[in-house]
Amino acid sequence: MSFKKLLIALYLFVFCFSFAETHEGTAEAAKDEVYNPVPFIMHHIADAHNWHLWGEGHNSVGISLPVILWDNGLKVFSSEKFGHEEEKVAEVDGNFYKVHHNKIYSTNAAGDLNMHDGHPTNNEPLDFSITKVVAQMLLAAIILLIIGIASAASYKKSQVPSGIAKFIEPLVVFVRDDIALQNIGSVRYRKYVPYLVTLFLFIWLLNILGLLPGAANTTGNIAFTMVLAVFTLLIVNLSGRKTYWMHMLDPLGKNMPFGGKILIYIILIPVELLGIITKPFALMIRLFANMTAGHIIIMSLISLIFIMKTYLITPVSIGLALFIYVLEVLVAALQAYIFTMLTALFIGSAVEEPHHDH
Repeated sequence: MSFKKLLIALYLFVFCFSFAETHEGTAEAAKDEVYNPVPFIMHHIADAHNWHLWGEGHNSVGISLPVILWDNGLKVFSSEKFGHEEEKVAEVDGNFYKVHHNKIYSTNAAGDLNMHDGHPTNNEPLDFSITKVVAQMLLAAIILLIIGIASAASYKKSQVPSGIAKFIEPLVVFVRDDIALQNIGSVRYRKYVPYLVTLFLFIWLLNILGLLPGAANTTGNIAFTMVLAVFTLLIVNLSGRKTYWMHMLDPLGKNMPFGGKILIYIILIPVELLGIITKPFALMIRLFANMTAGHIIIMSLISLIFIMKTYLITPVSIGLALFIYVLEVLVAALQAYIFTMLTALFIGSAVEEPHHDH
């Protein structure tokens, strides 16, 4: 077995082990009941104020993260106050807070939540916490920063790349030549290369980190993909040249008299303007849906062991999960490429040179 296959098998084994351990107690307690994997799958892909690693209940092991609230003033405390399963009431400066479905609500000392149609009506303070998703995003940023500094240091010694620069240089050249140059054009592509390289490496690294056992599903978080889409929206439209906006506001140009265009433009111009929003919206949904779907499929396949309550299904379950897992490694790079390529394509359409008729 090659090293790569051994590494993938090891990842999957640890992943399955952590999953099995997490649900061992529940599975034992529910031997006579139909196992419902949905709550555990949703818990796995959801964000949290505590970085859970393994174990269950008070035997669980995790990393407490800082909770930052604005509730008539700044409130900063450790998520450890919420307990292992966020079942406790946190008391801070005479105020009481409780977590419900990963959201923090103000409560009384007993932690009572006033429910209406299944949702708490308690006051919800502004939450700026370093959650699991945010922590992993910061970790990825630090890793990229270290890689960038190490790569720059290697070029100071010699123009021949060495160390991590030997791995990074082909990726940078690929984004520059095959994404930026091809989609933006030779005149203006250079100033967008740093952003596109950062975007590609950041998404790819987060996709890979999300496949590790115990890691957060950062690129499967709609808030994260929305922020990236907003960046694309701002860069594209702030870079837009006159031809870009004229195409938006006068798409038929001189091909038709103004009087004949009025009725068409009543429908056409709103559609063109709507495209400003729909393009980055498609980027947001595409990355979110693909990365979330992969995690759900893998967890569902492993859940078959607990649903069918027999270890005879284990080889089939693990085999299919391994196949999807390997596929997800490819999807991680593919989704980073698609997001970056479409961003470059949208920028290219905004900075396109005017066409001259001959």
